Amino acid sequence: MIKVDRKTNETDISVSLDIYGTGAADIQTGVPFLNHMLDQIARHGLMDLTIRCDGDTEIDDHHTVEDIGITIGQAFFKAVGDKKGLTRYGHSYVPLDEALSRVVLDLSGRPGLIMDVDFTRGRVGTFDVDLIREFFQGFVNHALVTLHIDNMKGVNSHHQAETVFKAFGRALRMAVTPDERQAGVIPSTKGSL
Repeated sequence: MIKVDRKTNETDISVSLDIYGTGAADIQTGVPFLNHMLDQIARHGLMDLTIRCDGDTEIDDHHTVEDIGITIGQAFFKAVGDKKGLTRYGHSYVPLDEALSRVVLDLSGRPGLIMDVDFTRGRVGTFDVDLIREFFQGFVNHALVTLHIDNMKGVNSHHQAETVFKAFGRALRMAVTPDERQAGVIPSTKGSL
């Protein structure tokens, strides 16, 4: 279990992460829709995730969402270590009714986000869907992961977002799965990631 605390003038966040967990989630961010999406990562990624956040949501949700992405990214980076013996790459397609999303990622050691999601509405309830990009940008910048997200179909913005987060969890799970054929080996011709 990796624990990371991050405190700024805008947020006070504590994240505990076990990338080889059971999918147990205990998430309290102050942003209900974000809680729901992070629960999808934990359950579909089979990662145990505990989050506590006190953020300046009286202004808006931006700082909370972005900073949680940063803090989870920091925890994930620590959890994967030198990446010896890991599969390294992960991908997943996830449908939910009319929506279908694909997530492909690489534990490359290089941050990169390519996100192609044309949400059909700007909000899910009170949640601004623009913040989903901010969450993933914070994550990749601190996890040092290359991440491609494509929503291929969707009419309902909630379904679009949920397929993205479920596919992300499943792709992470695949990438951190030990590869018996590469036991003790860093999965790169460079010898480091």
